[in-house]
Amino acid sequence: MVDYKQRITIEPGKRGGKPCIRGMRITVSDILGWLASGMTVQEILNDFEELEENDIYAALSYAADRENKTYQIAV
Repeated sequence: MVDYKQRITIEPGKRGGKPCIRGMRITVSDILGWLASGMTVQEILNDFEELEENDIYAALSYAADRENKTYQIAV
């Protein structure tokens, strides 16, 4: 699993405090939704050039830990 602690950020004034990728306005939820809709990792990376492949895997890792109630976030 990718260590998401350096890639996932939470800022109260950004996207309603949702977990975002590296301070951008792209949320973990956005990435999960794109994957759930059938987009591939490569399609997401092509559409959002500011994202890196490890950002996608960090979102998945964060979501998995959150589902298991073991998530941690760097502040």
